[in-house]
Amino acid sequence: MDNIFEQLRQRLDDMGTGFPATKSKVEIKVLKQMFSQSDAEMFLMMTPMLETSDSVAERLNLPKDSSAAHLEDMATRGLLFRQKKDGFSRYGSVPFVVGVYEFQLNRVDETLARDLEEYYHEALGKSFMAWGTPVLRTIPVNRELVSEWPISPYEDVMKIFDDQKTIAVAPCICRSTARKLGQGCDKPSEACFLFGSHASYYVDNHMGRYIDKEDAKEIARKNEAAGLVMQPFNSQHVGGMCSCCGDCCGILRSLKKQDNPAAAVKSNYFAQIDADECVGCETCVDRCQMEAITMKDEKAVIELKRCIGCGLCVSTCPTDAVRLIKKSEEDQYIPPRTGMETYIRIAQERGKL
Repeated sequence: MDNIFEQLRQRLDDMGTGFPATKSKVEIKVLKQMFSQSDAEMFLMMTPMLETSDSVAERLNLPKDSSAAHLEDMATRGLLFRQKKDGFSRYGSVPFVVGVYEFQLNRVDETLARDLEEYYHEALGKSFMAWGTPVLRTIPVNRELVSEWPISPYEDVMKIFDDQKTIAVAPCICRSTARKLGQGCDKPSEACFLFGSHASYYVDNHMGRYIDKEDAKEIARKNEAAGLVMQPFNSQHVGGMCSCCGDCCGILRSLKKQDNPAAAVKSNYFAQIDADECVGCETCVDRCQMEAITMKDEKAVIELKRCIGCGLCVSTCPTDAVRLIKKSEEDQYIPPRTGMETYIRIAQERGKL
Protein backbone atom coordinates (compact mmCIF):
# COMPACT_ATOMS: atom_id res chain seq x y z
CA MET A 1 0.00 0.00 0.00
CA ASP A 2 2.80 2.41 0.84
CA ASN A 3 3.99 2.23 -2.75
CA ILE A 4 0.77 3.79 -4.06
CA PHE A 5 1.13 6.67 -1.61
CA GLU A 6 4.73 7.20 -2.66
CA GLN A 7 3.51 7.34 -6.27
CA LEU A 8 0.91 9.86 -5.17
CA ARG A 9 3.59 11.91 -3.41
CA GLN A 10 5.70 11.90 -6.56
CA ARG A 11 2.74 13.02 -8.66
CA LEU A 12 1.99 15.87 -6.27
CA ASP A 13 5.68 16.78 -6.27
CA ASP A 14 5.43 17.25 -10.04
CA MET A 15 2.64 19.80 -9.59
CA GLY A 16 2.67 23.41 -8.39
CA THR A 17 5.34 24.24 -5.85
CA GLY A 18 5.84 20.53 -5.20
CA PHE A 19 5.40 18.00 -2.42
CA PRO A 20 8.93 17.06 -1.33
CA ALA A 21 9.91 13.84 0.42
CA THR A 22 11.27 13.80 3.98
CA LYS A 23 13.37 11.37 5.99
CA SER A 24 10.60 11.01 8.54
CA LYS A 25 7.98 10.25 5.86
CA VAL A 26 5.54 12.57 7.61
CA GLU A 27 4.23 13.55 4.18
CA ILE A 28 2.99 9.97 3.68
CA LYS A 29 1.18 10.19 7.03
CA VAL A 30 -0.47 13.37 5.77
CA LEU A 31 -1.58 11.74 2.52
CA LYS A 32 -2.99 8.67 4.28
CA GLN A 33 -5.22 10.91 6.39
CA MET A 34 -6.65 12.51 3.25
CA PHE A 35 -6.65 9.75 0.62
CA SER A 36 -7.75 6.12 0.66
CA GLN A 37 -5.88 3.70 -1.56
CA SER A 38 -8.64 3.91 -4.19
CA ASP A 39 -8.53 7.72 -3.97
CA ALA A 40 -4.78 7.65 -4.60
CA GLU A 41 -5.24 5.34 -7.57
CA MET A 42 -7.91 7.59 -9.08
CA PHE A 43 -5.85 10.77 -8.51
CA LEU A 44 -2.91 9.17 -10.34
CA MET A 45 -5.15 8.58 -13.35
CA MET A 46 -6.41 12.17 -13.45
CA THR A 47 -4.85 15.26 -15.04
CA PRO A 48 -5.33 19.00 -14.42
CA MET A 49 -7.43 19.11 -17.59
CA LEU A 50 -11.09 19.08 -16.53
CA GLU A 51 -13.13 16.05 -17.64
CA THR A 52 -16.67 14.81 -17.14
CA SER A 53 -17.10 11.57 -15.22
CA ASP A 54 -18.23 9.84 -18.44
CA SER A 55 -15.05 10.95 -20.17
CA VAL A 56 -12.92 9.66 -17.29
CA ALA A 57 -14.77 6.33 -17.24
CA GLU A 58 -14.39 5.91 -20.99
CA ARG A 59 -10.71 6.84 -20.97
CA LEU A 60 -9.93 4.46 -18.11
CA ASN A 61 -12.39 1.73 -19.12
CA LEU A 62 -14.22 1.95 -15.79
CA PRO A 63 -17.94 1.61 -14.93
CA LYS A 64 -19.65 4.97 -15.42
CA ASP A 65 -21.84 4.98 -12.32
CA SER A 66 -19.16 4.01 -9.82
CA SER A 67 -16.63 6.35 -11.43
CA ALA A 68 -19.06 9.26 -11.26
CA ALA A 69 -19.76 8.57 -7.59
CA HIS A 70 -16.07 8.27 -6.74
CA LEU A 71 -15.07 11.45 -8.55
CA GLU A 72 -17.86 13.41 -6.89
CA ASP A 73 -16.93 12.00 -3.48
CA MET A 74 -13.29 12.96 -3.97
CA ALA A 75 -14.26 16.46 -5.08
CA THR A 76 -16.51 16.84 -2.03
CA ARG A 77 -13.57 15.85 0.21
CA GLY A 78 -11.24 18.34 -1.48
CA LEU A 79 -9.08 15.80 -3.30
CA LEU A 80 -10.06 16.92 -6.80
CA PHE A 81 -11.33 20.19 -8.22
CA ARG A 82 -14.86 20.24 -9.59
CA GLN A 83 -16.30 22.75 -12.06
CA LYS A 84 -20.04 22.82 -12.68
CA LYS A 85 -20.90 24.29 -16.06
CA ASP A 86 -23.69 23.86 -18.62
CA GLY A 87 -25.32 21.15 -16.53
CA PHE A 88 -22.17 19.03 -16.29
CA SER A 89 -19.59 18.49 -13.57
CA ARG A 90 -15.98 18.30 -14.67
CA TYR A 91 -13.11 17.09 -12.52
CA GLY A 92 -9.35 17.58 -12.48
CA SER A 93 -6.32 17.07 -10.28
CA VAL A 94 -4.81 19.99 -8.37
CA PRO A 95 -1.46 20.64 -6.64
CA PHE A 96 -1.13 20.24 -2.90
CA VAL A 97 -0.62 24.04 -2.62
CA VAL A 98 -2.66 25.85 -3.86
CA GLY A 99 -5.23 23.04 -3.96
CA VAL A 100 -5.65 19.91 -1.85
CA TYR A 101 -4.37 21.53 1.35
CA GLU A 102 -6.70 24.55 1.11
CA PHE A 103 -9.64 22.25 0.29
CA GLN A 104 -9.26 20.44 3.65
CA LEU A 105 -10.87 23.37 5.45
CA ASN A 106 -13.74 21.29 6.88
CA ARG A 107 -11.68 18.14 7.43
CA VAL A 108 -8.52 19.23 9.22
CA ASP A 109 -8.38 17.95 12.79
CA GLU A 110 -5.71 18.13 15.48
CA THR A 111 -3.83 15.06 14.22
CA LEU A 112 -3.71 16.27 10.63
CA ALA A 113 -2.83 19.79 11.78
CA ARG A 114 0.09 18.45 13.83
CA ASP A 115 1.44 16.39 10.94
CA LEU A 116 1.02 19.28 8.51
CA GLU A 117 2.95 21.58 10.86
CA GLU A 118 5.76 19.02 11.17
CA TYR A 119 5.85 18.62 7.39
CA TYR A 120 5.89 22.40 6.91
CA HIS A 121 8.99 22.79 9.05
CA GLU A 122 10.74 19.74 7.66
CA ALA A 123 10.22 20.33 3.94
CA LEU A 124 7.05 21.91 2.58
CA GLY A 125 7.64 25.48 3.79
CA LYS A 126 11.04 25.56 2.11
CA SER A 127 9.44 24.82 -1.27
CA PHE A 128 7.23 27.93 -1.39
CA MET A 129 10.02 30.43 -2.01
CA ALA A 130 12.56 28.11 -3.61
CA TRP A 131 11.84 29.26 -7.17
CA GLY A 132 11.80 32.52 -9.10
CA THR A 133 8.04 32.51 -9.66
CA PRO A 134 6.03 32.67 -6.42
CA VAL A 135 2.57 31.15 -6.15
CA LEU A 136 1.17 34.25 -4.39
CA ARG A 137 2.18 37.91 -4.61
CA THR A 138 1.68 40.85 -2.27
CA ILE A 139 -0.26 43.95 -3.27
CA PRO A 140 -1.58 46.99 -1.34
CA VAL A 141 -5.22 46.85 -0.28
CA ASN A 142 -5.93 50.31 -1.68
CA ARG A 143 -4.37 52.18 -4.59
CA GLU A 144 -4.54 55.43 -2.60
CA LEU A 145 -1.67 54.09 -0.49
CA VAL A 146 0.67 54.34 -3.49
CA SER A 147 2.30 57.70 -4.13
CA GLU A 148 2.83 57.31 -7.87
CA TRP A 149 0.03 56.59 -10.35
CA PRO A 150 -1.21 54.82 -12.34
CA ILE A 151 -1.08 51.31 -10.94
CA SER A 152 -2.04 48.19 -12.88
CA PRO A 153 -5.51 46.68 -12.34
CA TYR A 154 -3.91 43.47 -11.03
CA GLU A 155 -2.14 45.56 -8.34
CA ASP A 156 -5.37 47.03 -6.96
CA VAL A 157 -7.43 44.88 -4.57
CA MET A 158 -10.62 46.89 -5.09
CA LYS A 159 -10.29 46.72 -8.89
CA ILE A 160 -9.81 42.95 -8.65
CA PHE A 161 -13.16 42.73 -6.84
CA ASP A 162 -14.81 45.00 -9.41
CA ASP A 163 -13.75 42.67 -12.21
CA GLN A 164 -15.42 39.57 -10.69
CA LYS A 165 -18.86 38.17 -11.52
CA THR A 166 -18.91 35.62 -8.70
CA ILE A 167 -17.24 36.07 -5.30
CA ALA A 168 -17.19 33.90 -2.19
CA VAL A 169 -15.39 34.29 1.12
CA ALA A 170 -14.10 31.45 3.30
CA PRO A 171 -12.17 30.95 6.55
CA CYS A 172 -8.38 30.88 6.24
CA ILE A 173 -7.06 27.30 6.14
CA CYS A 174 -3.72 28.39 7.65
CA ARG A 175 -5.38 30.11 10.61
CA SER A 176 -7.81 27.20 11.03
CA THR A 177 -4.95 24.69 11.08
CA ALA A 178 -2.95 26.74 13.59
CA ARG A 179 -5.94 27.04 15.91
CA LYS A 180 -6.37 23.27 15.96
CA LEU A 181 -2.97 23.23 17.65
CA GLY A 182 -3.77 26.07 20.03
CA GLN A 183 -1.41 28.34 18.11
CA GLY A 184 -1.64 31.16 15.62
CA CYS A 185 -3.24 34.56 16.10
CA ASP A 186 -6.53 36.25 16.86
CA LYS A 187 -6.87 37.96 13.49
CA PRO A 188 -10.10 37.56 11.45
CA SER A 189 -10.77 34.05 10.23
CA GLU A 190 -12.98 34.87 7.23
CA ALA A 191 -10.07 35.95 5.07
CA CYS A 192 -9.92 34.03 1.78
CA PHE A 193 -11.68 35.34 -1.34
CA LEU A 194 -12.59 32.98 -4.19
CA PHE A 195 -13.70 33.98 -7.68
CA GLY A 196 -15.63 32.32 -10.51
CA SER A 197 -15.66 28.52 -10.51
CA HIS A 198 -13.41 28.49 -7.42
CA ALA A 199 -16.09 30.44 -5.53
CA SER A 200 -18.74 27.95 -6.62
CA TYR A 201 -16.55 25.03 -5.57
CA TYR A 202 -16.14 26.44 -2.06
CA VAL A 203 -19.83 27.20 -1.63
CA ASP A 204 -20.94 23.82 -3.05
CA ASN A 205 -18.59 22.11 -0.59
CA HIS A 206 -19.87 24.17 2.35
CA MET A 207 -16.53 25.90 2.87
CA GLY A 208 -17.59 29.45 2.08
CA ARG A 209 -20.45 31.80 1.27
CA TYR A 210 -21.29 34.02 -1.67
CA ILE A 211 -20.86 37.76 -1.21
CA ASP A 212 -21.22 40.77 -3.48
CA LYS A 213 -18.48 43.19 -4.49
CA GLU A 214 -19.24 45.72 -1.78
CA ASP A 215 -19.24 43.02 0.89
CA ALA A 216 -15.87 41.82 -0.39
CA LYS A 217 -14.41 45.33 -0.24
CA GLU A 218 -15.68 45.86 3.30
CA ILE A 219 -14.24 42.53 4.50
CA ALA A 220 -10.91 43.35 2.84
CA ARG A 221 -10.83 46.75 4.56
CA LYS A 222 -11.55 45.16 7.95
CA ASN A 223 -8.88 42.52 7.37
CA GLU A 224 -6.33 45.17 6.43
CA ALA A 225 -7.24 47.19 9.50
CA ALA A 226 -6.59 44.05 11.57
CA GLY A 227 -3.10 43.78 10.06
CA LEU A 228 -3.59 41.22 7.30
CA VAL A 229 -1.58 41.30 4.05
CA MET A 230 -3.47 41.00 0.76
CA GLN A 231 -2.04 38.21 -1.42
CA PRO A 232 -3.77 37.24 -4.68
CA PHE A 233 -2.63 34.30 -6.76
CA ASN A 234 0.42 35.27 -8.82
CA SER A 235 -1.33 35.98 -12.11
CA GLN A 236 -3.10 38.90 -13.76
CA HIS A 237 -6.43 37.04 -13.79
CA VAL A 238 -6.88 35.41 -10.41
CA GLY A 239 -9.10 32.68 -9.01
CA GLY A 240 -8.56 33.73 -5.44
CA MET A 241 -6.96 36.13 -2.98
CA CYS A 242 -5.90 35.64 0.63
CA SER A 243 -5.68 37.96 3.63
CA CYS A 244 -2.55 36.72 5.39
CA CYS A 245 -0.66 37.11 8.65
CA GLY A 246 2.95 36.42 9.48
CA ASP A 247 2.03 34.03 12.30
CA CYS A 248 -0.10 31.47 10.43
CA CYS A 249 0.25 31.91 6.66
CA GLY A 250 2.55 29.34 5.08
CA ILE A 251 3.71 31.78 2.42
CA LEU A 252 4.48 34.69 4.76
CA ARG A 253 6.13 32.39 7.30
CA SER A 254 8.36 31.12 4.50
CA LEU A 255 9.05 34.69 3.37
CA LYS A 256 10.08 35.76 6.87
CA LYS A 257 12.86 33.18 6.83
CA GLN A 258 14.32 34.66 3.63
CA ASP A 259 17.36 36.96 3.77
CA ASN A 260 15.67 39.17 1.18
CA PRO A 261 11.86 38.83 1.33
CA ALA A 262 11.47 41.88 -0.92
CA ALA A 263 13.09 40.04 -3.83
CA ALA A 264 11.30 36.75 -3.22
CA VAL A 265 7.78 38.21 -3.06
CA LYS A 266 8.02 40.10 -6.38
CA SER A 267 6.26 43.18 -5.01
CA ASN A 268 6.30 46.34 -7.12
CA TYR A 269 6.38 48.70 -4.13
CA PHE A 270 8.36 49.54 -1.03
CA ALA A 271 7.56 51.69 1.97
CA GLN A 272 9.37 54.95 2.67
CA ILE A 273 9.28 56.96 5.90
CA ASP A 274 9.60 60.73 6.14
CA ALA A 275 11.69 61.03 9.31
CA ASP A 276 10.62 64.64 9.79
CA GLU A 277 6.97 63.56 10.04
CA CYS A 278 7.55 60.41 12.10
CA VAL A 279 6.52 60.83 15.76
CA GLY A 280 7.93 57.49 16.91
CA CYS A 281 4.57 55.97 17.90
CA GLU A 282 5.72 52.47 16.75
CA THR A 283 2.33 51.62 15.21
CA CYS A 284 4.09 50.56 12.00
CA VAL A 285 6.52 48.37 13.95
CA ASP A 286 3.65 46.41 15.44
CA ARG A 287 1.80 46.03 12.12
CA CYS A 288 4.69 44.92 9.93
CA GLN A 289 4.38 41.17 9.24
CA MET A 290 7.98 40.93 7.96
CA GLU A 291 9.65 42.57 10.96
CA ALA A 292 11.10 45.10 8.52
CA ILE A 293 10.67 48.17 10.73
CA THR A 294 12.76 49.06 13.77
CA MET A 295 13.24 52.17 15.87
CA LYS A 296 16.39 54.29 15.78
CA ASP A 297 16.71 57.55 17.68
CA GLU A 298 12.95 57.40 18.32
CA LYS A 299 12.22 57.26 14.57
CA ALA A 300 10.92 54.32 12.53
CA VAL A 301 13.44 52.90 10.06
CA ILE A 302 12.63 50.42 7.26
CA GLU A 303 14.99 47.63 6.22
CA LEU A 304 14.13 47.65 2.52
CA LYS A 305 15.21 44.10 1.77
CA ARG A 306 12.55 42.92 4.23
CA CYS A 307 9.77 45.24 3.01
CA ILE A 308 7.20 43.43 0.81
CA GLY A 309 5.20 46.55 -0.14
CA CYS A 310 1.93 45.53 1.52
CA GLY A 311 1.06 49.01 2.83
CA LEU A 312 0.10 47.96 6.37
CA CYS A 313 2.46 50.59 7.75
CA VAL A 314 0.98 53.29 5.51
CA SER A 315 -2.72 52.99 6.23
CA THR A 316 -2.49 53.54 10.00
CA CYS A 317 0.32 56.06 10.31
CA PRO A 318 -1.18 58.91 12.39
CA THR A 319 0.99 61.58 10.76
CA ASP A 320 1.04 60.24 7.16
CA ALA A 321 4.79 59.82 7.47
CA VAL A 322 4.82 56.60 5.39
CA ARG A 323 4.09 56.10 1.69
CA LEU A 324 4.39 53.25 -0.74
CA ILE A 325 6.85 54.04 -3.50
CA LYS A 326 6.65 52.39 -6.89
CA LYS A 327 9.85 50.61 -7.87
CA SER A 328 11.70 51.70 -11.02
CA GLU A 329 10.43 50.49 -14.37
CA GLU A 330 13.28 48.01 -14.78
CA ASP A 331 12.40 46.49 -11.40
CA GLN A 332 8.68 46.19 -12.11
CA TYR A 333 7.33 42.63 -11.99
CA ILE A 334 4.63 41.65 -14.48
CA PRO A 335 2.85 38.50 -13.29
CA PRO A 336 1.87 35.72 -15.69
CA ARG A 337 -1.43 36.32 -17.46
CA THR A 338 -3.22 33.23 -16.13
CA GLY A 339 -2.86 30.74 -13.32
CA MET A 340 -1.95 28.04 -15.82
CA GLU A 341 0.95 30.17 -17.07
CA THR A 342 2.10 30.63 -13.46
CA TYR A 343 2.20 26.87 -12.88
CA ILE A 344 3.98 26.33 -16.21
CA ARG A 345 6.68 28.84 -15.21
CA ILE A 346 7.11 27.16 -11.83
CA ALA A 347 7.29 23.73 -13.46
CA GLN A 348 9.94 24.96 -15.90
CA GLU A 349 12.00 26.45 -13.07
CA ARG A 350 11.71 23.18 -11.14
CA GLY A 351 12.80 21.14 -14.16
CA LYS A 352 9.41 19.42 -14.40
CA LEU A 353 8.82 20.49 -18.01
